Amino acid sequence: MSQAVYAGTFDPPTFGHVDVAARAAQVFDRLTVAVAEDPRKTLLFSTAERLELARSALAGLSNVEVVSFSGLLVDWARAHGIRTLIRGLRAFSDFEYEFQMALTNRKLAPDVETMFLMPNEDFSYVSSSMVREIAALGGDVEKFVPAPVAAALQRKMSRK
Repeated sequence: MSQAVYAGTFDPPTFGHVDVAARAAQVFDRLTVAVAEDPRKTLLFSTAERLELARSALAGLSNVEVVSFSGLLVDWARAHGIRTLIRGLRAFSDFEYEFQMALTNRKLAPDVETMFLMPNEDFSYVSSSMVREIAALGGDVEKFVPAPVAAALQRKMSRK
């Protein structure tokens, strides 16, 4: 059975994330979407909230599971018998960082490969940070995120 892991902070999950996950789910028998627990980052949503939002956003993909992880992704992947990392590339500006990360991961774990997938061009400009900024300024984010995510953003922003 072919497996891959698509990891990120998903703060919040966007239609671009959903699209990349759907593309990977077509290529692999099983896809794990791994929500990073990263104490170094200031995140809008807690790990539990991001897990719930990702599960909701990806509910239509039957061969996808959503879990959380901490530490090095390559170590987590190896421990779970996964040898392919999925990374989304929205624009050329993402490439340099992702390329460096893929080469670093190759040094850390030569048996783990990185596969780059591009989202549909309709979502290639969407980033979680842009969505958070739009929401914080009172804008409508429903064009960028699934409905449950938009509702969660609205609730979160109304408390601030």
